[in-house]
Amino acid sequence: MKPLQLLLFIPLLLFTGCIQTIAVRSVGGIVEEGYDALTEESDLQFAEQALPANIKLLEVMLKNDPDNERLLRLCAEGYASYALGFVEDVDVERARVFYLRGRDYGLRILEQDKNVKKALERSADDLKAALAKKSKDFVPAVFWTAFPWGGYLNITLTDPEAIAAIPKLEVMMNFVAEKDSAFYYGGAHLFLGTLYGSRSRFLGGNPDKSKEHFETALRLNQGKFLMSHVYYAKSYAFQTQNEELFDELLKHVESASLDILPNFRLGNAIAKKKAKMLMQMKEELF
Repeated sequence: MKPLQLLLFIPLLLFTGCIQTIAVRSVGGIVEEGYDALTEESDLQFAEQALPANIKLLEVMLKNDPDNERLLRLCAEGYASYALGFVEDVDVERARVFYLRGRDYGLRILEQDKNVKKALERSADDLKAALAKKSKDFVPAVFWTAFPWGGYLNITLTDPEAIAAIPKLEVMMNFVAEKDSAFYYGGAHLFLGTLYGSRSRFLGGNPDKSKEHFETALRLNQGKFLMSHVYYAKSYAFQTQNEELFDELLKHVESASLDILPNFRLGNAIAKKKAKMLMQMKEELF
């Protein structure tokens, strides 16, 4: 290639790369709207088949725009949702893999901030100090990093390395609760309620804090986000051996219509499935 041709070719490559990035970011917005359409789906089998393809499409787009926060967040949310809704109850090992994929996509967003990246490598107090300087805009990235990370922890309670992450997860979700308490239907309070309620006091649990967070979550989502009831029953009601509350919470899930929260029919359908499984396990739990 002649020098003049080379000089013309290099800008063309750069321009083509820019066009690809712009295209990916434009399509990313469409995919995000499509993902919202998926969360409105009530047929679990249909959603289970559709979700992996959507996640892989996001990953393909990330190859051309690896630092795109929107795509990274959707991948984190997608893997966390898939593991929670369709995998952890049937194949724990696969669920661990998917939860960690979700966590790692979330971390790729957080680590774009140098101070937060350093803090993540240090102590929970360092992370708390770094997050204290961040605004409400940082909430989605923090939530969708902590959520799959917590999902992994929830099914890996015998792993010391996983347990060691608890203080950082607590800091992250407290940040979300403080900056935007209602984010994802009070999801931070649901997470913290589960964190404090799924362990005995001897192992660091705190039933009082658990109940407070669950009640806050239910107030924020008006009881329409049915997963709140499921995890309230699974963690707090079980740990305190409150059989009456356990029954009350799960019966509410059973009788609720999926249309009480049209934007989240899929999540509520998953909650109904999990509630049914919990009721079937009742004799083992009480």
